[in-house]
Amino acid sequence: MGKDLKNRELGVGISQRKDGLYTGRFVSKRTGKRVQRYFPKLQECRNWLADAVFQDEHGGIDASGDMTVTAWFEYWIENIKGDSIRPNTVRNYKERFQHNIKKCIGNMLLSDVKPMHCQNVLNQMKDDYKTSTIYQTRIALYCMFSDAVENDIINKNPVTKAVKYNIGKEPKKVRALTIDEQKKFLETAVNSSNYNQFAFLLQTGLRTGELIGLKWSDIDWGKKVVHIRRSMEYRYSVGEWIIGEPKSKSGYRDVPLTDEAISILKNQREKLKSIKVINLEHKDYIFLCRKGEPTKNSAYDSTLFKLCEKAGIEKFSMHVLRHTFGTRCIEAGMRPKTLQIILGHSNVGITMNLYVHVTEDEKQKEVERIEKALKIV
Repeated sequence: MGKDLKNRELGVGISQRKDGLYTGRFVSKRTGKRVQRYFPKLQECRNWLADAVFQDEHGGIDASGDMTVTAWFEYWIENIKGDSIRPNTVRNYKERFQHNIKKCIGNMLLSDVKPMHCQNVLNQMKDDYKTSTIYQTRIALYCMFSDAVENDIINKNPVTKAVKYNIGKEPKKVRALTIDEQKKFLETAVNSSNYNQFAFLLQTGLRTGELIGLKWSDIDWGKKVVHIRRSMEYRYSVGEWIIGEPKSKSGYRDVPLTDEAISILKNQREKLKSIKVINLEHKDYIFLCRKGEPTKNSAYDSTLFKLCEKAGIEKFSMHVLRHTFGTRCIEAGMRPKTLQIILGHSNVGITMNLYVHVTEDEKQKEVERIEKALKIV
C-alpha cells in the first residue's frame, strides 16, 4: 500500500513523491517489466492505473499482436462479429472458446500462436468429442484468427490446411423410424398433448426450433405451404425465449403442406380454443401448451421418451422425426435436390450423406425391378 505526504493510504501501486506528484506503478504480467507513470492529481493516477492493469491482463485493441488470445476473442466476438452473425453462431463460438480453446491457448500472445498450437487444441478434444464438434472448434479458431489478419493484428492465420479436425469419436448414425415403428409411435401418441406437433414434423420435416416458432401468419392456406422465417428456443441460462433466424440462409424456405398436414393444423386451431388464457406475446403462435405458451425444447424429448417406452420401441429425440420424414420421402422416390430444399440443407451433399443408405437400398430395388428387361439372352 502506498502513502501520500501526510502518511495516508492511497492504495496498491500508488504513492506520492516529495515534489507532490503521484506515482502509479505495476509489474506487467505480459512482459515482467515495471510500468510507471506520474500525475499531478490523485484521481488521474488512479484512473490510469486501473485502465493500464486491466489492459495488461486482458489485452486491448491497441496491443496488436501482443494481446492475448482471450483478449482478442472477447474484443472480436463483441465488436467485430457483433450483430453480423446469428445468435446461435455467437453462442457456439463462445462455448467452444470457453470449453476448449481458452484452456489451451487463451493466455498466449496472438503473435505467438502457431499451427501446432491450434492442432493441440483439437487433439485434446479427440477422446471426448465428436468430429462435428471438433470441426466447429476449428471454424471458431479459423474465423477469429482470420479477422485478426484482416485487421493487421497478426500477419498470418495459424489455422492452416495442416490443422486437421477429423480426429474425434465416430458420430452415431442418425436414426430413422421404420414404417412399423412410426405406426406404433403415432398410435401410442394419439392422445398425448403434443400429438399434433409430432405428427406435423413427420409431415413436414421441420427442425424443432422452426416448429416452436411457427405462427398462423406463416401458413398460406391457398398455396398449401408454410413459410419458415424464424427459429425459437427456450434458453434456461437466461430464463427466456430466444427468437432468431433459421439455421442458415437456406433455412428460409416454403415447405409444401400435405393434406394430412393441413388437417393437423385445423385440429390444432380447434385445440387452442380450449386454452383459457394465452399470453399476448404468444397469441399468434400455432403450437402452444395448456399454459398458453410454447412448449420448451427439452419437454418435447421428455414426452417422446415416455411414449417410446409405452410403445415398446427404442427411445429417440425430436430430430429423429425430421430424419424419418426425409427417409420416407427418399423411399417414395423424391429427388435428393428437392428434399434438400424442403429440409433447408445448405447443399445437396448434406442431404446425400444423410440418406445415402436409403438411396442405395432404393437403387438396388430399382435394378431388381428391371432385371428381366436387362437379360437379353
